[in-house]
Amino acid sequence: MTQTDVLVVGAGPTGLTLACDLARRGVAVRIIDQAPEFPSGSRGKGLSPRSLEVLDDLGVIDRILASGVTHMLFRKYRGAEVIAETDPEAGHVPTPDIPYPVGLMIPQWRVEQILRERLAGFGVTVELGTGLRGFRQHAGGVTATIGEAPLEARYLVGCDGGRSTVRKALGLSLRGQTPDVQLMAVGDIEVDGLSRDAWHQWFAGGGAIMLCPLPGTNAFQVQASHELDQDGSPLEPTLERFQQTFDRVAGVPGVRLHDLAWRSTYRVQVRMVDQLRADRVFLAGDAAHVHPIAGGLGMNSGIQDAYNLGWKLGLVLAGHAAPGLLGTYEEERLPIASWLLGITSDLLDVVLDAIKETGGGVDAVATSELTQLRLRYPWSRLSRRTASRPDGPQPGDRAPDAPLRDAVTGSPVRLFDLFRGPHFTLLGIGERGAAVPGDIGPDIVKSYRVGPGSLLDAEGHAARAYGTDTLVLVRPDGYIGLVADPAEPGTVAEYLRSL
Repeated sequence: MTQTDVLVVGAGPTGLTLACDLARRGVAVRIIDQAPEFPSGSRGKGLSPRSLEVLDDLGVIDRILASGVTHMLFRKYRGAEVIAETDPEAGHVPTPDIPYPVGLMIPQWRVEQILRERLAGFGVTVELGTGLRGFRQHAGGVTATIGEAPLEARYLVGCDGGRSTVRKALGLSLRGQTPDVQLMAVGDIEVDGLSRDAWHQWFAGGGAIMLCPLPGTNAFQVQASHELDQDGSPLEPTLERFQQTFDRVAGVPGVRLHDLAWRSTYRVQVRMVDQLRADRVFLAGDAAHVHPIAGGLGMNSGIQDAYNLGWKLGLVLAGHAAPGLLGTYEEERLPIASWLLGITSDLLDVVLDAIKETGGGVDAVATSELTQLRLRYPWSRLSRRTASRPDGPQPGDRAPDAPLRDAVTGSPVRLFDLFRGPHFTLLGIGERGAAVPGDIGPDIVKSYRVGPGSLLDAEGHAARAYGTDTLVLVRPDGYIGLVADPAEPGTVAEYLRSL
């Protein structure tokens, strides 16, 4: 019987993020997908700023940014007349603490392709056409049947979407509701007669149609009201029906839709499980929670799930942490899933109200929550404080970036450069913080002194972001685990031992 540390079921963005994070930690991982070939449809098409930070840490940010666009114009029409044009992210520029302040428009298939290629660099490939037939748990792990062969894994993670085989095998349900909102037809299609500099949107009493150019392709993603039959039932989306919807709702002469490469139907779902773990089996992404499309948080939430779970599995499998650490995955991510379902439901209502007004559209949901930079875990048992600090990031908050300079070489260094990788990062900031020895904690921690003679905070960005004369322990997923006084360096070792 073959063996592995972790079996990942599902090779979408969630499963690929998890597999990449595990593989770079030296974890033996296999990732399977029952699909016979890799998907080519756009499906999701936007990455949040926080997801961009995750992809920076995984070493693929340059390729991701080169494959997408930011500051896409939202152009609304009445027929051929432009009645409104906005950039929902106008004025948002990189800052020392937030290098990626705006989301990136990029087709989901391209994100998956880049992550697959990154994973292949670790010697791991996606096993296509390989479905999970079943599994059983025991004291030492999980015995799974994939294809016709048994596989022994220490842990199994279901990242296999809204119809998850793993979730169903666990006997868990996606609880929630299916709001009474009309179905949406979606597809990837080529268009003659429209520019590629904007997301074109028409909303009228007879329906809606939106055409968004997909970077790096000749295609647009089309989102449209369904055409209906004589009984009022939605018809299957086809090229001819997409053209019919465009002619009926937009009515712009000279615009021709052609070469429909992918199509699907989207129904709004607001559902989630009530647990993310059953012993050695975990759920992540759409297998655990499905969101309204407003805000585009589905793909991004799955990426955050995987990033939260990956380092915890890695530490436990390496023997650096007790299995109890894995309980913090559900402790941290289940409340976030619930909160996101609530906010995306509210945003859906905002969109439905906005499109009734002249010039209104999907940009009505452009809020700071969609950046996911404010997501935090203050309630977690992993968020601890021994020093009183009324200002600045708190335990459980995202750890900000900041530019530094090496005192010896003069080379520029970003905090995100120091964070990148599978380790904890201990920052000693200020004169007292810089005096802390650099060997605190086990070898899973890298320590840096931000102060005289080491990493220079010449412009004071790190001090403004974190405060001075302080110890800050940053978790492998870029959240602050501990804030301590430099006079008590033992608190760091105590924190790590408690894992």
